[in-house]
This record gives sequence, structure tokens and C-alpha cells, in this order.
Amino acid sequence: MNFLMLLAKFANLGFMYYLEQTAITIGIVLVATFFAYLIGIPLGIILNVTDKNGLFECKWLNFVIGIIVNILRSAPFVILLVTILPAIRNIIGTGTGNVAFVMALVIAAIPFVARMVESSLKEVDYGIIEASSAMGASRMAIIFRVILPEIKSSLIVGATISFATILGYTAMTGIIGADGLGNVAYSYGYIRNYLDAKLISLALLIIIVQVFQEIGMFVAKKIDHRKKGE
Repeated sequence: MNFLMLLAKFANLGFMYYLEQTAITIGIVLVATFFAYLIGIPLGIILNVTDKNGLFECKWLNFVIGIIVNILRSAPFVILLVTILPAIRNIIGTGTGNVAFVMALVIAAIPFVARMVESSLKEVDYGIIEASSAMGASRMAIIFRVILPEIKSSLIVGATISFATILGYTAMTGIIGADGLGNVAYSYGYIRNYLDAKLISLALLIIIVQVFQEIGMFVAKKIDHRKKGE
């Protein structure tokens, strides 16, 4: 960190500018991750419970949602971004800036989160579900009182991975005039060829990923009840 401060001191843009853009980047990613999980968790649950032998088996619904999720997941973010910007512009009145970019991030991250949640749900021991059903628990009770508590540690790990993935998407901020380290690297590092903008932006993004990954793994281990010896 001392090296970054020293480098920024002699940089073209100044330490406070990088600090501001770092805060904006973290804010954008946290907001996008929150809303992606707000929508992605229910979507992942639907994909799981409507699958074959699921609690609410419905093949056609699972197929339709699965196709939509797979299409959105398959599209590279930059292509998806320019494709959905007109729709975002119609909704909020602009296709540029931080709000538009957050909306694009959420749309891009939802299918990724949904598949991660679905994968976590499939790891739950089916014996637990059968036992709960045998005890008279309703299907909704099984979902919210049995299955979700079982995967809370996995959800935290998934959120950490999603955060890093969405952070990677922020490299595209410069394309639509949003703020953040991605815009710094693009506008100053690439367009104006400032070497310090490239190096410092990259270093700060790496630090952000490492810090949030360590926090996420620490929290996941703390709340994981499936510990050895217990």
C-alpha cells in the first residue's frame, strides 16, 4: 500500500482522485451484486425446484427460464452492454453514467448468480429434504426453513465470486461514461497512454478482489455449521 501511495504521489491524476474512483468502483459493484442476488436467488430457487424430481417439478417452466439464463450467460458483457443500452435508455432516460451501468451490471450478473444458487441447492443432501417432508413440512417450508439455511455458507462464497466477476465487468465503464477505475484505465491509461493510470488501476482492482475474497471466505467459514469434528 505504501508503494501505491508513493506512486500515486507522482502520478498524473493524484492520490485523492484514485481514492475517489476506487470508492465509486466498490460502491457500483456492491449495489450491482446486491440487486443481482435479490433477483438471482429466487430465480435460482425456481430453476432448482422446477427441475426433474424437484419440489415443484415443471419441465416447461424450467426449460424456458433455463434457455433465457443460458443466452444471457453466453453473451460477452461488452456485446450484452451495447445491446441492452437502448432499453435502459428508454427506462431511465439515459444510456450513460453510473445508474445505467449498474443496471447493465445487474442484468449481466443475474443469470450468473442464478446458476450459482441452483448449483448450491443441488449440493443439499436429498435425505434431509425427504426427512423434512416425512415430518409433515410443506414444500415452501422445506425451501425456506431447510434448504436455504443449509446453503448459506455456499451463498456467501458465491457472492464473493460474483463480486469479483462483476468487478471485472467494470472495466467497461469508460465505454458508456460511467465513473470508476475502469474509466480511469480506459480514458487515461488507454486513450491518453498514462502508464501510471494503467498500473495503479490494475493494482487497486487486484487489492479490492483480494480483500473482499478474504472477507467473504472468513464469513463463510464462520457461518458454516458443517465443520469437521461436529
